[in-house]
Amino acid sequence: MNFSFLPKYYPFFIVGAKNTVLLAFFTVALGVVLGVLLALMKISKNKLFNFISTLYIEIIRGTPLLVQIFIIYYGLPIMGINFPSISFLGSNGEEFVAGIIALSINSGAYVAEIIRAGIQAVDKGQMEAARSLGLPYGSAMRYIIIPQAFKNILPALGNEFIVIIKESSIVSVIGIHELMYNANTVRGNTFIPLEPLIVAAAIYFVLTFSLSKLLGIAERRMKVSD
Repeated sequence: MNFSFLPKYYPFFIVGAKNTVLLAFFTVALGVVLGVLLALMKISKNKLFNFISTLYIEIIRGTPLLVQIFIIYYGLPIMGINFPSISFLGSNGEEFVAGIIALSINSGAYVAEIIRAGIQAVDKGQMEAARSLGLPYGSAMRYIIIPQAFKNILPALGNEFIVIIKESSIVSVIGIHELMYNANTVRGNTFIPLEPLIVAAAIYFVLTFSLSKLLGIAERRMKVSD
């Protein structure tokens, strides 16, 4: 095993890990917002909202993420929609925004189903009690139902975060300097095919393992609060 490249190229892995975490964070944040909206549309009694949400979820879940990334990255500029650049990422900022949008659109479809299941798992008596106290449907959903649903689905949302960290490697195809892209850059510069991938795999493991432990702690604390 030859890891002699590390003293020279370790900054590539550090920057790649940082960009991977940023990509996953923004993706999950936007994915949750989109997922809540889609979940509320899907459980709505409005047939149009229900149809739009169901169609969106089925299309996104039924097509490959790689195809979605290419459609977003190449399709939106053709339609005249340009990506804003994130200044602290330098010349890679526009690609980074495209990656966040594509991953968020994909994640939102899966998060929507998680949130929908969480909302429907809350006892119906909670909504009935809130309405009997005079709360409008929207307020009851916002202050009573959704907080309880999020408490129940925290493990599933945490798993989605872990999945995004791993799946973010696919956005390297559009030039985002995340961990996998930088690992391949090191492989190309050093002509060492295997060891940079082992380093990248170790970093992915550390990120996901640490996150799973933090989620476990949060879940235990929420159980204690019950």
